[in-house]
Parts: sequence; structure tokens; C-alpha cells
Amino acid sequence: MTLTNKDKLIIFDTTLRDGEQSPGVTLTVNEKIEIAKQLSRLGVDVLEAGFPVASQGDFDAVQRIANEVGPLMVGREAIGKPITIAGLARAVPADIQRCYDAIANAPHKRIHTFLATSDIHLEHKLKITRDECVKRAVAAVSFAKTLVTDVEFSPEDAGRSDQDFLCRVLSAVIEAGATTLNIPDTVGYNMPEEYGAMIKYLIANTKGSDKVIWSAHCHNDLGLATANTLSGICNGIRQVEVTINGIGERAGNTAMEEIVMAVHTHPDFFPVYHTINTTLFFRISQLVSSLSGMVVQPNKAIVGANAFLHESGIHQDGVLKNKQTYEIISPETVGANTVNLVLGKHSGRAAFRSRLQELGFSELSEEEFQIAFNSFKTLADSKKRVTEQDLLALLSDQVSSSAGENTTYTVKSLQVVSGTSFATATVQLQNTQTGDILIDAAIGKSGPIEAVFLAIQRLVGKKIRLLKFDITAVGQGVDALGQVSVKIAEGSANGSSSDSEDSVTETEDKNAGLNEATYHGHGADSDIIQAATKAYLNAINRLVANESKRILGERKVDV
Repeated sequence: MTLTNKDKLIIFDTTLRDGEQSPGVTLTVNEKIEIAKQLSRLGVDVLEAGFPVASQGDFDAVQRIANEVGPLMVGREAIGKPITIAGLARAVPADIQRCYDAIANAPHKRIHTFLATSDIHLEHKLKITRDECVKRAVAAVSFAKTLVTDVEFSPEDAGRSDQDFLCRVLSAVIEAGATTLNIPDTVGYNMPEEYGAMIKYLIANTKGSDKVIWSAHCHNDLGLATANTLSGICNGIRQVEVTINGIGERAGNTAMEEIVMAVHTHPDFFPVYHTINTTLFFRISQLVSSLSGMVVQPNKAIVGANAFLHESGIHQDGVLKNKQTYEIISPETVGANTVNLVLGKHSGRAAFRSRLQELGFSELSEEEFQIAFNSFKTLADSKKRVTEQDLLALLSDQVSSSAGENTTYTVKSLQVVSGTSFATATVQLQNTQTGDILIDAAIGKSGPIEAVFLAIQRLVGKKIRLLKFDITAVGQGVDALGQVSVKIAEGSANGSSSDSEDSVTETEDKNAGLNEATYHGHGADSDIIQAATKAYLNAINRLVANESKRILGERKVDV
């Protein structure tokens, strides 16, 4: 099948909306903008930037992405147009208007509205009849169409909806002006053959089906999101809704890198082609992992640390003789080969700036560049070889720490003394809102990191539960950069006796309440205690910044 006989596969990324609904993931506006810039450079066609009515913070993030990322053409010369910025809205006029207000300045914009169609949702959640469902869906799409020309409609829980009723709803919204119909397997229930057959049936039996783009949005509850989406493509789907690393609600969403590389490696099998720059996958995977706190499993397809490693002697022998014996994708194709490109302490500003541009960080202000350069030189003084992985870790750390109004506390100084029995830590913080300098000390029975965390708790006046603590080395060797990711929640753990001034309360994430607010933090440093301190304070700053949002009650939805 030649390229001229194929349809373009539209890549709709929802990392910043559905991906951010992963438990404990709360991205700052700066982090969202940096990820959005990288997604634009990657070649994504449509970016769902958020759910504007959820909170003022979400609205501001979507609006800034529309203003700052919407017009960008860097890396999109072959595509010929900037990325489309989409916002999500319930089938409610106030939601739709709020969505439009957020995306209004984007050169290409889309309103994505949704309404549940399964009987279980209509009866138990919405408490409306099927007739009322059709009426609301049509009204929502009709109103959205008065604001923008590009309108997407999703029948939530389509995978468990009556298919004939789906055809009725979808026919009505096409007549009302919908341009894209998205068919979500909201709870990850469908089998691949079942999902593909549903898509085929809907296209064949929906009036006006040839006038719209059909889209797939699959969840991974049974580990079938990628398989279901590919089955949909074979049956008429021409847009896929995906996230980087497959992050998302519950077990996650369809992973963009898996869909794109499946199409990429089987050009004669699928009736579509893509325009994604696959060599950027590894970099953006690491960026999203660092900023979201969602660690990529080593054996993750395409972007996992083990994706191109060979342990078996037979496999190693074959790869040495001909890589194609055991590699269906070359590391170069997804950018995994560039991680060992080296800078050193003698590298100057020009070489460093050039490397940042290659990594997609070409729009740093002079102040931001200087901060990054200083961090690089500090690392280079203690590490002979600074790799691309190191630079990405440093830049992710800088993006996380430059949270603007979200940064309440910064570290002024840290001193730790550790022995075989206990450790002591003296921490000095500055409250950026008041200018006050705070200092306290604590003893950690379990070691220096516990001592630091306890001192910080006392300084900020909050009792913190540590839900997750991950530390990884970036690269190899004793001089490797340390990368720490934490997840925290405020308050005592079900009245646990360990909730005292002399302990850091640790609980299993599964014990956190279903509606409990959790916060992640990220830190990178050649000193792992410094990295842990950065991560812990980063999470606390998010907690402080989101207290008002939690009181107001942010809305999050699962399409």
C-alpha cells in the first residue's frame, strides 16, 4: 500500500488532561507549557491542554498554552501548520463557554465536549432518559459550533453503550455540526475484536459518518489499550487519543509511542501514516516521567530502559553480527542512541546552548539559560562525562523548581551529620511570600533523609505522610546524577501512632483515601540528600499552592 493510498493518522495527545489525572500527578503551569512545547515539536496534531472549567489554575494553564504554544512552528515545517489546541468541556453551556475563552487565541482550536451514553451512567449518574441524552448532546454541540468550527463529541462509556442508541446520538451530533466523533472505552472493558467490530458497526450505521473523523480513546484497565486502538485503526479510526508513556486515570491510557511505532514498523499493514518525529520519543518520555513523577518501568515498550538491552548470550551474539536479528526498531529511530553524547567541564556556553536547542529548549530566557548553565558547570566539576540524560534531568529539575507563584519555600542552606545510629539535619528555608528566614534541626533515626524531612515538616508547620520515595541514578558510575521522586499527602495516617514529631509517617499509596489530595515532587542533584530535599520541598510547595483549589473543589473527569 503506497502512501498516497493511505489516510493521515491524527495524533491527539491528552497527556496534560487525562494524563494529569494519574493519582498524585499535579503539574505546574510552567511544567505543562514545557511539555506542550515538546509535544508540538514532536509533531502532535491536536493537544488537549486541559479542562478549563475545573479550576482557575487549569484555565490559566490552557490559556497560556493556547497563547504561547498554539502559534509555534518549530519542528513542524513538514506538517505545515501549528498544533491544534483543544479544551475539554462537559455538555453544559457554562463549561463550553469557559473552554472557548481559554483556547480563543490559538490559531487552531477545538472544543471537545462529552456526555455519557451507557444505560448505567444515564440511570445512576445523570439520572436522565435516552431522549434527554440526545437532546443535551445536540444542544452542547450546537452551542460549541457557534464558537468554533472544530467540534469533537465523545459519548462517555461508549464501550458499554447500546450500539443502536450510539448510532442515534452520533447521527444527531453530526447533524448539529460535530467534526470529530471520539469513541471512548472509558473503563478499559472491551476486547480488541469487540472494539474494532463496534467501530465498524458505528461507521456503517451512523448517518453522515463519512463527514467526520472517527477517533479512539482507550483505557488500559485490562492491558488492552494499545491493542484496542490498533483494532480501531483497522476498522476506520483516523484519530487516536493517547498519552506519553501511557499515563492516565487508573491503569492509564493508550501510549502514543506504542501506537506510532506499531504503524511505523508495519507500513504495509495499517491503512494510515503518521507525521511524528519518532527520534524525539525517548527525550519527551524522560521529561514527562521526571515532571509527573510517574517512573517508566524498565521493560516498557519503546522507551523503557531495557527496551534495547540484550542479556541472553544467544541474543547478544546475534545482535553483534546483525542488529536486525533481535531488534525490530533501532535505538536511533526513537532517540535512545543519543543519551551518551558527552559534554564536559571545558564545554562553553555556545556548545551548551547548541545542545539545549537540540533537546528542544531553544526558548529559554537569558536568566533561565544562565541558571541551566550554572547547574551544568557545577555538575561537570564533579562528573567527567555529562550526558544527554544528565541534561534532561537538570532541565526537568529547573522546570519543576521554577513554579512561579507555586513556590512558597526555597532552601537557603542544608547541613547533615550522619552516623551508624542516627543522623541530624539543620535546614534553613526562606518563605518567598514573606521573606522570612526559617531554621530548625531534627534527628532522623532512620538516616539523614528522614532528619531533613522532619526538619522541613517543622519549618512549614505541616504533618506530612510520605506515600512514595523513589531514587534512581541517571547513567552509570559513582558520580552519576541522583534523581528523586516523592509523593506526599497531608495529615496523619488513620490516626497511626507513628504520627509524631519524631517520625516521618510512611503509608502505602493504596491506603490513601479515594478523594485525598496527593502531591508529587521531583529533584535532581549529584548529592542524593540534596536531590531528596529538592523533591520533598517541591511536593510541599505544590501542596501549599493547591490548598485553595482543593477547598474550591477541582473537577476531574474520565472520558
